[in-house]
Amino acid sequence: MAKMEPGAVTYFEGKYIPAEDAKVNVMTHAFNYGTGLFEGIRGYYCADVDNIYVFRLKEHIDRLVRNFNILCMEIPETAEQIEDICLEVTRQSGFREGIYIRPLCYKSELSLGPAVRGVKSSLTCYAIKLGDYVDIKDGLDVAVSSWRRLADNAIPSRAKSTGSYINSSLAATEAKQAGFHEAIFLREDGTVSEGSAMNIFMVQDGKLITPPPTADILVGITRNTVMQLANEMLGLDVVERPISRTELYVCDELFFCGTGAQVAPVRSVDRRLVGDGHPGVITKKLQEVYFDVVLNKVEEYKHWCTPVF
Repeated sequence: MAKMEPGAVTYFEGKYIPAEDAKVNVMTHAFNYGTGLFEGIRGYYCADVDNIYVFRLKEHIDRLVRNFNILCMEIPETAEQIEDICLEVTRQSGFREGIYIRPLCYKSELSLGPAVRGVKSSLTCYAIKLGDYVDIKDGLDVAVSSWRRLADNAIPSRAKSTGSYINSSLAATEAKQAGFHEAIFLREDGTVSEGSAMNIFMVQDGKLITPPPTADILVGITRNTVMQLANEMLGLDVVERPISRTELYVCDELFFCGTGAQVAPVRSVDRRLVGDGHPGVITKKLQEVYFDVVLNKVEEYKHWCTPVF
């Protein structure tokens, strides 16, 4: 589990301060009601040029700002300023390794009552070092969770809200307690949604298949990246459609993707091997292309990589 490093800097209440000094009051609205929105953004260190490339920074901040509408949030910082803040906390923290940046907008008012309109919002942002979040080499053993994915008209998964991650926590914990690495959520109608905190893709008959945005998923930036790279660099057909549970048992390949997961192959579901139980050819090709892109090695996608220094 990643932790804050000594000397790390946090943007808090409009200032850059030592991370250990960034504290909220116990009456803070977001602390009591889970009324926060966040983004998870990776930065990849490239030793050849001694720089960190933040992957798809603009797209992450655009999604954050768009989702402000869901929780009726208004803050003084613009999208461009939030991008700059993400880079500045990284610079001031002195990282020279892979990192994870978390800008978080939260209801900062000291008040009781769960309503969100008219309640003050504030921005904070921090960065921590981060390596591989899950095993991306040998493959993961996963289980379909007994917990169902939250519906969009209950607590929308398209918004990375702090309170909604209880759903993810319960599913991931259940899976780990049962001896699995990760969980797969089903929707109330029994179709596949996503992993506990990552999107899911399966390969069948040479096509890449993933649940649509209407399947109570986070519409992931990495998901979008994988779909685009699969089509443009590997020439694969990409299909968004509902996926039934048993399709997970009979597909050729299966993998998760996300800022944390990156591109993570799945080797078994509910103790049933996926394919031959090893990462598939297409999954490995997508991994290779993905890591070339995030390390700023592919000319046509260099605009996705923002240098920190």
